[in-house]
Amino acid sequence: MAARILVTGASVAGNTAAWWLTKHGFEVEVVERAPEFRGGGQNVDVRGNAREVLRRMGLEEQAFALRTVEEGTAWVTEDDSEVARFEAGDEEGDSGPTAELEILRGDIARLIYDAVCERAAFRFGDRVKGLEQDASGVDVTFESGRQARYDLVVVAEGVGSATRELVFPGENTPRWMDITIAYFSIPGQPGDSDYARQYNTTGGRGATLKPGRNGRLGAYLGVQKKPEGENEWSEEEQRRFIHALFADEGWEFPRILAAMRDVDDFYFDVLRQVHMPRWSNGRVVLTGDAAWCPTPLSGIGTTLAMVGSYVLAGEVSKGGDPAAALARYERMLRPFVDEGQGLPKIVPRLLWPYSKAGLTILRAVLRVAGTSLGQKIVSKGFARDSNSIDLPDY
Repeated sequence: MAARILVTGASVAGNTAAWWLTKHGFEVEVVERAPEFRGGGQNVDVRGNAREVLRRMGLEEQAFALRTVEEGTAWVTEDDSEVARFEAGDEEGDSGPTAELEILRGDIARLIYDAVCERAAFRFGDRVKGLEQDASGVDVTFESGRQARYDLVVVAEGVGSATRELVFPGENTPRWMDITIAYFSIPGQPGDSDYARQYNTTGGRGATLKPGRNGRLGAYLGVQKKPEGENEWSEEEQRRFIHALFADEGWEFPRILAAMRDVDDFYFDVLRQVHMPRWSNGRVVLTGDAAWCPTPLSGIGTTLAMVGSYVLAGEVSKGGDPAAALARYERMLRPFVDEGQGLPKIVPRLLWPYSKAGLTILRAVLRVAGTSLGQKIVSKGFARDSNSIDLPDY
């Protein structure tokens, strides 16, 4: 009988894990706390080795059909004049602000879900409440009251994973990136650019409007500051905070803030990385953001999620001692994750200046970004090396 595996979380990492685990012949169940599949979300980049994972899944062509229309990134001034423009990458040099394959998080997660939902059992509107394990398996109690036993539990949840805290209490040492940001989508207008427009003002504040699909734009508004518990606020408090930050600004802010009042996809976060000393405890293992969230600043979060789930499933498929398989998975992924998380904290400070002088310097650097120095700043500021792991064949 095939080993029975529980995956918690039905986004990119969880769905990728389920796809590959079922491909290797395991019986897989996926539990997701949301009452139904969650679409939408911010633009994400699928780079380097994640492109190869998609290719091996036979999904790369379908993913490209869902990509956003974003042709690159332009830094702009108050009157929307371009300071500098960076074209979207290609597969060989995909390390700039815009990847060749840029897609909505919900679209890539849905694509993988549709490809695996008939092979794995998905249950929405439930979550793990308790786990007890022994040498041969894990007994799981769900919030719904259901109980079941599994040979392995894969925790593929988000940065604040509750299941991770059940199994690894207090082990996460978050690295706060000193950026507070809100994401949501707004209606497009005639004349909107096919380039993401990045605008910075003083006070560590900035915003980006990114082309999406179906006539929508992704709006990203944020401020560079030390965290002060904003992630614990109610959504209404968070919306008021963002509104107050930009209420007196020009550029596109009147339009963005007016639309923000009625959006139903408002997401707010105080960016922090997840740093875990270990990714497995017995027969429970972490992957994706629950294990190593690098934050969106890295440009490599989705790539890590897909590659990590691919390697995890492949190592487990070799059979034998589960602890040995999970140890191999961690040995292979740690250097890749370390690279992805290696964003210097000075980068947000440089890219979100506080003073007029700092803003002037930023724009001057961007204007000469065609030089080797400028290209290095932009590349290192937006994306880590997405090809720094040799993918095994499983």
